[in-house]
Amino acid sequence: MTAENQERVLRGIGATPLSGVGTAVRYDPDADLSLPEPPDPETVESGVEVDRFEAAREAVRERLQAERERTAERVGGSEAEIFDAHLQFLADPQIEGLVEDATDGGLPAEHAVREAFGDAIDQLEAAGGLTSERADDLRELRTRLLRELLGAEATDLAALPEGAVVVAERLGPGDTARLDPDVVGGFATATGGRTSHAAIMARSLGIPAVVGVGEPLLDVADGAAVVVDGDAGEVVVDPSAERAERARERGRDVDVRHEQVTTVDGRSIEVAANIGTPAEAAGAREQGADGVGLFRTEFFFLDREEPPTEDEQYEAFVEVLQPFDGDRVVVRTLDVGGDKPVPYLDVAAGENPFLGVRGVRLAPGERADLLETQLRALLRAAATDAGDGLAVMFPLVATVGELDDLLERVEAVAAALGEEGVPHEVPELGVMVETPASAFVAAELAERVDFLSVGTNDLTQYVMAADRGDERVAGLHDPRHPAVLRALDRTVRAAHGADAWVGMCGEMAGDPDLTELLLGLGFDELSMSAGGRGDPGRRRGVSRGERPAGGDRPRRRGHLRGVGSGRRQRVRRDGGPGPDRRQARDRRRSRADVLGAAGDAAQPLRVRRAHGRRYTRVVAPRLGVTSAA
Repeated sequence: MTAENQERVLRGIGATPLSGVGTAVRYDPDADLSLPEPPDPETVESGVEVDRFEAAREAVRERLQAERERTAERVGGSEAEIFDAHLQFLADPQIEGLVEDATDGGLPAEHAVREAFGDAIDQLEAAGGLTSERADDLRELRTRLLRELLGAEATDLAALPEGAVVVAERLGPGDTARLDPDVVGGFATATGGRTSHAAIMARSLGIPAVVGVGEPLLDVADGAAVVVDGDAGEVVVDPSAERAERARERGRDVDVRHEQVTTVDGRSIEVAANIGTPAEAAGAREQGADGVGLFRTEFFFLDREEPPTEDEQYEAFVEVLQPFDGDRVVVRTLDVGGDKPVPYLDVAAGENPFLGVRGVRLAPGERADLLETQLRALLRAAATDAGDGLAVMFPLVATVGELDDLLERVEAVAAALGEEGVPHEVPELGVMVETPASAFVAAELAERVDFLSVGTNDLTQYVMAADRGDERVAGLHDPRHPAVLRALDRTVRAAHGADAWVGMCGEMAGDPDLTELLLGLGFDELSMSAGGRGDPGRRRGVSRGERPAGGDRPRRRGHLRGVGSGRRQRVRRDGGPGPDRRQARDRRRSRADVLGAAGDAAQPLRVRRAHGRRYTRVVAPRLGVTSAA
């Protein structure tokens, strides 16, 4: 029998586009947690058992909070938010009530926890869809509580031997966050999908991973030689020497973080970072990010009892802008609802939160003040020394009318700041294309803004009618499906037809297998999670050019940076530079002065970049201005 014939290939879902080689280490999060038969109920003191449960719950809460803080520092704020689900479940009064009912019935605390959580897990799994994904959160929480109650120590995943490949039925975010990407060879789980918490954490850390392999994975022996092929979504047990070497070669990264990203035909592509907190900005720059393609502002609104103030947000925006020194930073306005509820906002989830009140749909309602406050902070930040690169993106825009309303809100905020004498500028404005509706009307949207950015996670979910959190339909949630690709092509063509740039900030942007496809479609910017090893590899995949000969490497520039000047400049689809943006901006500012004089001679609106098209095409006719060049 040949070495190839001895191989055993198990197929699952690739969670990261990386490959790893190593030795299988079996991990069972529930090891040593078997419970003895419960004692006679008459001998159980309910009050004592409730106190034991409360003590265990507080200990778990402290551990979770500490892990959240470590993850925010080591990986990123958006990844740290994964722990919020555990903290919310831990504080759920329904869970507490179930445990107290069980102890009142004569069960010790550990038996009460197993019974109460078992019932809750069954209910979540029966619900199906996104709700069923939360069952794994409850399983990990139950394990943590039982370990506290039983005094059982867990395997230290931070102290695994070099080359260890973790094989488990499941991994929680806490388990995955403890893995050292410089030590482990990867991991494989029987359950989970590409959007499971373990998969998300693996991508951010740059750990090779395959999930959803199924029960055959649990037959892999401890100590077996294993290849984890995240590209193919395969786990190879007892691989041939040739296969193992190929996997090692693919797993080796070359540090190209600060290389210029240019195709052989001279087209520059901006490789940007997705971040969730200001603290991640400097790290993203160090990792080689040209800018920020998506700054999620939800972190402002979480873990607090009231919305953040204008000054709090202003200071955070300036903190994010400073490391990038005028390079583009795209800030997405508040996108809560769906899978990101904020209790004090009192927004009803509805039967399907992803199709309900979220994103910009909050703005017209009772909390219109949230967007106004955020816009004031953004326009003030745009006027600072570091604010030249600021861009603002509106999420979940589905109609032209919604966008017109949003742009009018920007105008109103700018006018109010002007009347108050507050320094401000109107930055680049754009739309996040994440619904079929926005893809279909992309041409009309692009005529009104400076850029479009595709959020492929939601776009794929909505186009394919496949819940991205449901592993049962993971095969349908495929951004390579022709329907999704046609939506992408339509969006790119619409943007370039309106002289707007177009980026991508979904997971698809970070998949090296799709680099050439995305470049062929014409995307100008690719933005991906910062913090892991994926960004250098991604940069290598994007770059097909060589450094110009002679002297030092020139200043890195994205697709909208003028050569040598540091100012942004449009790049045509054929690779050549488009109209000089400084001249265009000057023309637009002169138009804005005319418009401002027509409306308020004392304080003309200050307008920057292509946002001037909104004023010249929409506002000017209202004011009777027919020519303002």
